[in-house]
Amino acid sequence: MHMIRRALSFRISNPILSGLYYSFFWMMLGALLLSLLLWSSGMKEQSLSRLIYVVHAIAAIFGGLVAGKRSGKRGWYHGGVTGILYGVLIMLIGFLALDTSLRIGDLALLGTVFASAALGGMFGVNLRNNL
Repeated sequence: MHMIRRALSFRISNPILSGLYYSFFWMMLGALLLSLLLWSSGMKEQSLSRLIYVVHAIAAIFGGLVAGKRSGKRGWYHGGVTGILYGVLIMLIGFLALDTSLRIGDLALLGTVFASAALGGMFGVNLRNNL
């Protein structure tokens, strides 16, 4: 039974990759919640711009938290790198899928996810030390 459980589970050992995995997971949950909010209310898509930044910031916090917890040291660094990679991947997906160009809002997104993930990484290191 132990062999089956070990074969079916996997663990990403690199802290930055595991942080990116969790960031995208939380981003998908946030996108689902925003979609349900749009569907259930009379909101327009144009009014979601601030909420999108909040979803990305929360996703980056959780990604940085996981990266900092898995690394055990330099949480702000691992979280910040996770946040920058998350932001660049989001911009790259937007560029490739929607053919958008680089705007000031994209730089604000990079700054937001960097700061959020670095903060999450600092908390993540402290969670590892206390548990």
